[in-house]
Amino acid sequence: MLFVAFGSLVLVPLLTGLDPSVALFTAGLGTLLFQFVTKGQVPIFLASSFAFIAPIIASIQMWGIPATMGGLMAAGFAYMLLSFLVKFKGTETLHKILPPIVVGPVIMVIGLALAPVAVNMAMGKSGDGSTQIIAYDSAIYISLFSLVVTLILAVWGKGVFKLIPILAGVIAGYSLSLAMGVVQFDAVTNAQWLAVPNFVLPEFKWQAILFMVPVAIAPAVEHIGDMMAISQVTNKDFLKKPGLHRTLFGDGLATSAASLFGGPPNTTYSEVTGAVMLTKNFNPKVMIWTAIIAITLAFIAKMGASLQTIPVPVMGGIMILLFGSIAVIGLNTLVKSGDDLSEPRNLSIVALILICGIGGMHIGSSQFSLEGVSLCAILGIVLNLVLPKAEKKTAA
Repeated sequence: MLFVAFGSLVLVPLLTGLDPSVALFTAGLGTLLFQFVTKGQVPIFLASSFAFIAPIIASIQMWGIPATMGGLMAAGFAYMLLSFLVKFKGTETLHKILPPIVVGPVIMVIGLALAPVAVNMAMGKSGDGSTQIIAYDSAIYISLFSLVVTLILAVWGKGVFKLIPILAGVIAGYSLSLAMGVVQFDAVTNAQWLAVPNFVLPEFKWQAILFMVPVAIAPAVEHIGDMMAISQVTNKDFLKKPGLHRTLFGDGLATSAASLFGGPPNTTYSEVTGAVMLTKNFNPKVMIWTAIIAITLAFIAKMGASLQTIPVPVMGGIMILLFGSIAVIGLNTLVKSGDDLSEPRNLSIVALILICGIGGMHIGSSQFSLEGVSLCAILGIVLNLVLPKAEKKTAA
């Protein structure tokens, strides 16, 4: 299970500047907390959430890692508040506040807003494009090779190989990078075999908190889909027992706990659900052992240092497919909803969310401003509540 989740788990900290060893620790810790809250009934593993990549990068640039962790802790509390809303008002209330017409384009923004980062890294540059880290000629071969391997396994892979396209892409790209001599091993040589991960305590700045909390909306809604998927795989209705309110609360608690140590926010992993379906191993105790192994690996310092030697174009090539896939998930959310996008109300909501999010709109002062996913989420919710719904046409 950890092998299936590993590629995605470590990719988020590597992209955002966080420590992958801390991410391993907090993924294990978060999974244990989730299993405790859900009374060990759901075969789910929690790890780094892709939805928070862009906000984490932006927040770290503006306020630093400790303040970003404070914002992520507040986002975890937002999850928990949603769990109480579900418990006392039911899932329908959540769908009214966050319908597909809002959630779909917000998820699209999460993927599309990161497109320049992916392309820059694929060409051997830093995420913002300001520095050429690896020569373009070498970088483009490495990134394309990583992308092609990931694509082949994602489309044509069978069995367990279909579940590890990201990990396979990283291994393939890393192997080519070694052959081309662009991997630097100084960090691995200098690292100890065993060491405590570089934990970072959170700080609380209201600007970072207000910036990060709205981002919790998209993964919280995605969580419902993940619970439905694992319910179908195991032929058990986890939305009723232990209940969606418990799984949401466990997810939120895992995210807040991760921020206490400087790790990325957690979310339920679809790859692991696929592995459960493939192996037919529905025992949640497997996830508890997986979590314990992840925590143990976090203290092997040389492994953490090795992960940080992965060249930029390897990650860039995979990210092109990954971030595009996130955008398509948002588009699919819209398509499945059946909403008429030519209807002025729906068209306006989707259009404003996409342009404000991708175009870099920000509202506020130099002290604090809403931008990106945070602005989109709030904008979408407000527009959905304010704009009148079209009257349903009745047959004559």
